[in-house]
Amino acid sequence: MKLGFLGAAREVTGSCFLVETTGVRFLVDCGMVQGGREAPARNRKPFPFDPASIDFVLLTHAHIDHSGLLPKLTRAGFKGSIHATTATVDLLGVMLPDSAHIQESETRRAVRRSRGKRPIEPLYTLQDARECLKQTNSVAYDQEFSPHAKVRCRFRDAGHILGSAIIEVWVTGHGRATKLVFSGDLGQPGRPILRDPALIEEADILVVESTYGDRRHQDLATTEGEMIAIVEKTLYERGGNVIMPAFAVGRTQQVIYLLHRLAGEGRLRHPRIFVDSPMATEATRITREHLELFDEEARRLAGWQAQGKDIPYLRFTASVDDSRALNQIRSGAIIISASGMCDAGRIRHHLRHNLPRKECCVLLPGFQAQGTLGRRLVDGAKRVRLFDEDIPVRASIHSIDGLSAHADQAALLDWAGAFRKPPARTFVVHGESSAALAFAETLRQKLHWHVTVPEYGQTEEWSSAMVSPR
Repeated sequence: MKLGFLGAAREVTGSCFLVETTGVRFLVDCGMVQGGREAPARNRKPFPFDPASIDFVLLTHAHIDHSGLLPKLTRAGFKGSIHATTATVDLLGVMLPDSAHIQESETRRAVRRSRGKRPIEPLYTLQDARECLKQTNSVAYDQEFSPHAKVRCRFRDAGHILGSAIIEVWVTGHGRATKLVFSGDLGQPGRPILRDPALIEEADILVVESTYGDRRHQDLATTEGEMIAIVEKTLYERGGNVIMPAFAVGRTQQVIYLLHRLAGEGRLRHPRIFVDSPMATEATRITREHLELFDEEARRLAGWQAQGKDIPYLRFTASVDDSRALNQIRSGAIIISASGMCDAGRIRHHLRHNLPRKECCVLLPGFQAQGTLGRRLVDGAKRVRLFDEDIPVRASIHSIDGLSAHADQAALLDWAGAFRKPPARTFVVHGESSAALAFAETLRQKLHWHVTVPEYGQTEEWSSAMVSPR
């Protein structure tokens, strides 16, 4: 059996793993590389395998760094099924067409900049996304299914975003079943809205994320206090706006929930909240349709099911004109917009209008990958480039990792500690080199596991005799 690491190896984005054994070949995730000048070129490279030879795809969740190259895969000849949880399939129906729209729009801008001198094709089109969506297959959590005669699978709740899954895979060869577990992105236990990640007790081969493998999050109470202080100071003392880049799926709904709860408890004066992302609006609607996936705290919160229409200080903008009108607001607004790392979407317009104003602040509630605009802001950039303009950074910049949808080092270690015995092989992925290497060493020291931190393009091979039979 072979396992190829074709993305998210010593980096956070571009998740893609190729599993091969006699008679079957499949992918786990097919994500887009995000952040940095090299990302567009990397996404355009041909796949290092024949897409037509892939039997099926297993998808951990809908975030674009895990799903964003699926339409490209279809366009290149993939004919198999894409298996994901029901909520993930629902979210893909919003996210992949949105991504295709971005690809087409960026291509048109590139053609204009070159004055038509360079023939440029989009990475994929809206039609490609629609064709890809026809290949999706919805599977319930904890339900075993067989996408191939030699393969059994099961999705377990990862607690990261709506529909996110840990994937258990049993591959049969030479009379033995080898169990692979792909953690996907694991959520932080004890956080609002989603349930805690499911615990897995055994695996022969484990592929585990490490986004925050070298650090711990601050506790939620401290995070809430910090957020209250930032919002109150910016809106009511300085008279500015709070600009919040947030992923349209997951983080936006979490932030809405938190602000609503803090206001309801009287700990935060009711701010004017604007969610400026058509995709976030759709994702919030889908979220309300999957209340069965929420934890008890979220289900108990009165008014959550009516979120977005019964909260007088919350507005979802729809049209481009509505979005532009937000830039005329000089004070008293929290504007939540995508993308979460500031590299695309409407958030860039709001940054353009608010970054030069010292009374405003940018509140970053999520991970910022290397090479992204969000990361440059966190690292203290004094000026940034937006829409071919040099923009001064006078607004205050705040990063709050206590709202992260990713497990921190302690939570990752606790999750790994639930295994009844060490996996025969463990591969640490989906983390920048420092985080992945630190978490790998923690697993070696604390749990005495055999751990590898693969590099991009690396392929690992083993025989069924090298792992315990199941």
